[in-house]
Amino acid sequence: MRKTILIVLACILCTPILAQISYDEINSSKLNVVRQLKIKLPKNYDPSSELKHPLIIVFDGDYLFEPVTGQVDFQTYFDDMPGSIIVGVVQGKERYYDGYCDEVTGLPKESGLRFHDFVSDELIPYLDNKYNTSKFRVAVGHDLMGNFINSYLFKEDPLFQAYVCISPDLSGTVKDYLGKRLEFFKDDIFYYMATSDKDLPEIRDAVLNANIQIADVKNQYLTYYFDDFKNDTHYTLVTSAISKSFDKIFELYKPLREKELEEKVLPYEGTLDKYLVDRYDRIEDLFGIKKPITEEEIEKVVKVAEQRNDLESLEKIGKLAKKLNPNSLLGTYYLAQYAEKVGKTKKAKKLYESALTLNDVSHINRDFIFSKIDELTVVDTDKEEEEEEEEEDNDEEN
Repeated sequence: MRKTILIVLACILCTPILAQISYDEINSSKLNVVRQLKIKLPKNYDPSSELKHPLIIVFDGDYLFEPVTGQVDFQTYFDDMPGSIIVGVVQGKERYYDGYCDEVTGLPKESGLRFHDFVSDELIPYLDNKYNTSKFRVAVGHDLMGNFINSYLFKEDPLFQAYVCISPDLSGTVKDYLGKRLEFFKDDIFYYMATSDKDLPEIRDAVLNANIQIADVKNQYLTYYFDDFKNDTHYTLVTSAISKSFDKIFELYKPLREKELEEKVLPYEGTLDKYLVDRYDRIEDLFGIKKPITEEEIEKVVKVAEQRNDLESLEKIGKLAKKLNPNSLLGTYYLAQYAEKVGKTKKAKKLYESALTLNDVSHINRDFIFSKIDELTVVDTDKEEEEEEEEEDNDEEN
């Protein structure tokens, strides 16, 4: 009975995902054949929108496509990565020919070279023309195709910006020159590689040696991650590797979290509004996506400014928040706090009053704002009385 319930639940959960998967065909002149594609678009994908999406090409789409789509669905749900267009290349019996490489160089030749050119010259342009793709592309491959995707690194302009090589069957001189090649990039490149203690011995040895090379690379544009899993086989490590690689590749895209606040925001040299703006500019430069700065993240950074006793940052964050969302009371509220803290009582009172005319922010208690206005009114009255007394004293002395 319990097993039946679990099966029913699994079917219910999987149905929406399956419903979003479509199938397409592309007629290739390079391969002289029609190739099958599996395609998963982001939830609420709008072809008429200007919003762009990273493109994830899944080689070995026959069996890797579903694990990748599942992981992407999971991470996008928590806003840990942007909604992405996932395309699985169905290879089937052609897999060996698609991944055919020269034994000496390890680079594609003959049927492998034709497949290589099919992807770069036909598949990618076809997808870019049909969908709202951003400039950020990810290649995912396992075993034979994990080695194959490295060939795009050796082009003058790499086709992909991120490479997920899961237990790659490294061959030829590619395995000896990966590190050297990765030294020369002048644009951002993400490279992920994984093996396990129960991986196929020949593959594991080559991967471990390649890791030693790449780990020594000194290149500010290279972001390299390596995992050596325990108790996983050549096949069971796949799901863990997909999860870890996407988590690392899209780390910058994630919302601000405690670790970043403590390690990067708190010790930041400069005003914290600049940290926020620079962070989101980098997201746009890297992923080709304009992600808005959320009010929740502004609030987190304000707390750090308070922790630093950084009034200049408080003022500038207030101005930033007001610029980003003029109809929200958040920016005006922070500017009122700044004015109050620096002793500009009248200005603070006016800002608090104007904040009440703007849209609510759930966590800011409007009763608290009213109490601040009343408090500052009392302060103003006291100051006026003091000024009047001083004037009277001066008159008496004169």
